[in-house]
Amino acid sequence: MSEPIASGRPGQRLGHVVLEQLKERILDGKYKPGSRISIEEVRAEFGVSKQPVMDAMRRLESIGIVQIVPQSGCRVEAYTSWEVEDFFRLFGSFESEIAAAAAARRTPAQLDELDEAWHRIEELNMCTDSVERARRYRGLNREFHLVIHRMAHSRVMAEQSKRMWDMSDFLINTAGPPHPLADAIVDRNHDHDVIRTAIRQQRIEVARAAMGSHITGTIDHVKPGPVAPSPAGRAHGTP
Repeated sequence: MSEPIASGRPGQRLGHVVLEQLKERILDGKYKPGSRISIEEVRAEFGVSKQPVMDAMRRLESIGIVQIVPQSGCRVEAYTSWEVEDFFRLFGSFESEIAAAAAARRTPAQLDELDEAWHRIEELNMCTDSVERARRYRGLNREFHLVIHRMAHSRVMAEQSKRMWDMSDFLINTAGPPHPLADAIVDRNHDHDVIRTAIRQQRIEVARAAMGSHITGTIDHVKPGPVAPSPAGRAHGTP
């Protein structure tokens, strides 16, 4: 059971703490798509009132990874295979523009940061536990792409991308087989190498194309099965 937040994390907004911990569990695939999350159980676990839990759930709903169901609670979202493909194609288009901006605007110091992030992922090949390898890759992969986001020097791009990265991690860990990227790290980091080389050489179009191909290539690793339609044909979004 988690430590009560009020005593264990002084000075922090309770809703933010609950949000970050719940989001991490969902992005790790610890809650299955369609599964119910009890507001009362979460409230009791974290030792908080109902309001911080609901604040967290509304934020998670805005990302698109949970659904608030009136008179019932919350459920983890479930997406169809074509919705997953649609997302990664849109995500690929967006990230490709960030990579192009990074190639045009990067600084020498940021290139060193990108090299360091790439090498940290490369070292994962020494990890023999596939579950641990996949878990560590998720964090290190975000770090690599965050360096590219900083290279773009655009708060607009960075803020929009953050939400999409949360959705990407959620779909990777819940839409298809368990830990789908655990055995794909060599290929994924080869993609990263092509991207970082293009950014270093300021080859804007190559960086754009390589990033788009890298992100949309995720579709090949995520093979979601069929999901039941939302209750009463409800569309995704706030009820």
